[in-house]
Amino acid sequence: MAIASEARRKGVGSRLEVCGIVNAKSGKCAEDCRFCAQSAHHSTEIPEYPLKSAGELLAAAKKARDNGASRFGIVTSGNRLTGEEIGIVAEAVKAIVHEVGIKACASLGALDEAAFKMLKEAGLTRYHHNLETSRGYYPQIVSTHSYDERIDTVIAAKRAGLEVCSGGIIGMGETWQDRLEMALTLKELDVDAVPLNILVPVKGTPLGGLLPISAVEALRAIALFRLILNNKDVKVIAGRETVLKDSQILMYMAGANGMMVGGYLTIGGRGVDEDKFLLKEVRELWRRG
Repeated sequence: MAIASEARRKGVGSRLEVCGIVNAKSGKCAEDCRFCAQSAHHSTEIPEYPLKSAGELLAAAKKARDNGASRFGIVTSGNRLTGEEIGIVAEAVKAIVHEVGIKACASLGALDEAAFKMLKEAGLTRYHHNLETSRGYYPQIVSTHSYDERIDTVIAAKRAGLEVCSGGIIGMGETWQDRLEMALTLKELDVDAVPLNILVPVKGTPLGGLLPISAVEALRAIALFRLILNNKDVKVIAGRETVLKDSQILMYMAGANGMMVGGYLTIGGRGVDEDKFLLKEVRELWRRG
């Protein structure tokens, strides 16, 4: 952790990136990701609804900004959006950029370069598309689309001039070698930000019966990604509350420099005031060196 903390200091300094998201289109996803509550292949009790309106997305962005986020992500279920849906997202992005004053991001599945360029012209700055795990372990997690499709999507977003946020989930039964390989792949792709989720087992999914990993294992994984991706933003997303509990400041001592506030796609997060206090503590910790 000490070595990773020094790598964070040299790589990104005191930059602290906070993001918020909205579950803009929920459920009925045709993909079979074994961890996901939104897959139609699993029996979970989550809300299902079509794409929210541009006005609803704008309101969610304002809430994220008020919660302390500097980035706001529009996230949809499914592997692809229709042209009409992409148009609605582009309209929302324009409004968010001009009316909210927060950076706009999106996670909309496997888009092509033309769609990426349309979103960039609307004001999108960063695209989110996780690899989830290593190439070798990926077939144990997803069978309805390929690892190469995920990589191709990351490359297409970069070609369109967008920054890319790409990471994955730890605690799905993968080995340390899998974590290492995923980190090296992300380094090779030269992504801009790396979100690390710690699996929160969801009842009704194939991984619903897994036990959470320990806090020590999670901190070691965060340190591993920082040491390999030394000058990238490494953010801890879902699972920090479950595994680290009241010791979440330790993830910033292990090399992280960001997190998500205001909850996740299908599960809630910590209270906003608690997270704001945590961020204040982190800034003070880093100020003291």
